[in-house]
Amino acid sequence: MMFRRRARSLNERELRLWKVGRALVLTFVTAVLVAGGVFYGLVLLLDFQEIDTTAKLDATTLFDLVKLSFGVVAGAGALVALVVAYRRQRVDEAGAHREATRLHTERFSQAVDKLGSDSPAVRLGGVHALAGLADDAPDDNLRQTCIDVLCAYLQLPFTPDPGEDPAHQEEHHRYLALRKVRHTILRLIGDHYRRPQGTHRSWQGCDLDLTNVTIDGNMDFSGAVFSGGTVDFGGATFSGGTVDFSEAAFSGGTVDLRSATLSGGTVSFTKAAFSGGTVDLRSATLSGGTVSFGHAAFSGSGVYLAHAAFSGGTMYFVGATFSGGKVSFASATFSGSTAYFAHARFSGGEVYFDHAAFSGGEVSFDYAAFSGGEVSFDYAAFSGGEVSFDSSTGQAPQGLLAAVGTPAPAGVVLPPSWLPVP
Repeated sequence: MMFRRRARSLNERELRLWKVGRALVLTFVTAVLVAGGVFYGLVLLLDFQEIDTTAKLDATTLFDLVKLSFGVVAGAGALVALVVAYRRQRVDEAGAHREATRLHTERFSQAVDKLGSDSPAVRLGGVHALAGLADDAPDDNLRQTCIDVLCAYLQLPFTPDPGEDPAHQEEHHRYLALRKVRHTILRLIGDHYRRPQGTHRSWQGCDLDLTNVTIDGNMDFSGAVFSGGTVDFGGATFSGGTVDFSEAAFSGGTVDLRSATLSGGTVSFTKAAFSGGTVDLRSATLSGGTVSFGHAAFSGSGVYLAHAAFSGGTMYFVGATFSGGKVSFASATFSGSTAYFAHARFSGGEVYFDHAAFSGGEVSFDYAAFSGGEVSFDYAAFSGGEVSFDSSTGQAPQGLLAAVGTPAPAGVVLPPSWLPVP
């Protein structure tokens, strides 16, 4: 019903045309004013200072006036034809849009009915039908509606795999078939989001509501451009497969992974470029799998991992460059993960580890270069695990030495040049 109301509102807006009489009067007045302006400009240009009012009206002048009169009448007729043709074109366009919307609505209803089928094969057909409808949608609102339905399907609860026990073989096969439907949606979203914005079948700039979804398959956003819209994985669970943002460009919009849980699989931002927008992983939990920002370039975005909990798995910032923007690990807890910042380059922007707690696992800043910007460890706590700045260069990050204390606790390795002179 909401879909039909939205389509009807769009059609009504397309048909808001002025009445013919009003349009003709306005057009004629505009033409007269333009003609008067041109005539006055010519008078000034040719420097006519006086007009002889005593001159007699001869035949040639009379003939010229008659021609001018007919010219005015012809021009007015052309204006009338132009206005009528414009209105006809607008009405035809509105009718075509209305017909396209009607057909889209019928196909939409049929596709949604297929998604509710008991047959996994029929559901799969509905998924492809909705993706095709999004590609052919008459406007962006209808395209977004189709995408919203596909995302909503992923948010539906599903029965876990009962296992390969012969007693549950039928349920296991049905689980695999329905998982195929879900994985197809994940694949289609990635395929369409990688297409350049403005081209056919591109979904870039559209919103993706994947909150609380279980991601157990592959999503390929590699090379995509995030310049608008919101991709929301808030509260999602990543338990398998790979969500690939490698070499993607973040120049606007938001990628939201707040409170997401990564217990398996991989989320990769390898060689991604962060020049604008926001990537939000606040309060995310890494208990397994891999998060990679290897060789990523941070020059303007806000990347937030504040209050994130790293209790397992691996996080890579190897070779990343921080030259602008803001990256925050404030109040994050490192209790069991392996986090690599080796060979990272800190030359600008702001990188915060304020109030972070290092109590377990391994965190490596080996061979990192601190040459500019603000890197802060104010009030961080080092109580266990291994934290190494071996062979790092440049000045010690702000607050690091005070947070580590003297002597440095076991497991904390600092370059000799950073240690106080005895």
